[in-house]
Amino acid sequence: MDPFLQATEAIESDHPQIRDLADTIIEGADDVLERGRRLFSFVRDTIQYNPYSPFFLMDHYKATTTLRRGRGYCVQKAVLLAALARAVGIPARLVFADIRNHQASERLVEMMGTDVFVFHGYVEWLLGDRRVQVTPAFEQALCQEYGYPIVEFDGQEDAIFAAYDGKGRKFVEYVRHHGIFDDVPLDLILQGWEEAYGRERVREWKRNFHE
Repeated sequence: MDPFLQATEAIESDHPQIRDLADTIIEGADDVLERGRRLFSFVRDTIQYNPYSPFFLMDHYKATTTLRRGRGYCVQKAVLLAALARAVGIPARLVFADIRNHQASERLVEMMGTDVFVFHGYVEWLLGDRRVQVTPAFEQALCQEYGYPIVEFDGQEDAIFAAYDGKGRKFVEYVRHHGIFDDVPLDLILQGWEEAYGRERVREWKRNFHE
């Protein structure tokens, strides 16, 4: 797990700002599970989910960038969580999958031409002797606004999107897995987006998505 404790270009776990923040978040936590719960809750609810964030440069994914901006889409929030985890000695890596959000907003579906989100990013980390996958993408306020199930993390079990919401309606379906990475595979993400959404559509997003 050593590679998943090291700082990378985007996962800036050695940056003083990230280290100081991580230490503040976990201060007084009795064990690694409590530290994990605190870090997860911080990223989930403090950083606003925003699918219209800049996405085509590695600088757009840096943990300090997302922290400064206060918002980001799923991969950017996952990077920040991984950085905070590594900063306090929790091995963490990025996981990528294509997901279908059956309750995605009409605006997003129209923008992408589909309800499939290609290269959705989340985190796998080692807490104690357990490998656990978590997605901090949707904050509680957003879930309450749209009626989405809130992803809760108990420190031990996977905390990823639910297949159904509280009313029994389809929510998120994991349709394809891309693997696990120690840093953001930006070239693969952009290639996957162009193949799924079309090169011209991705170019338009590059022009329109700003800080």
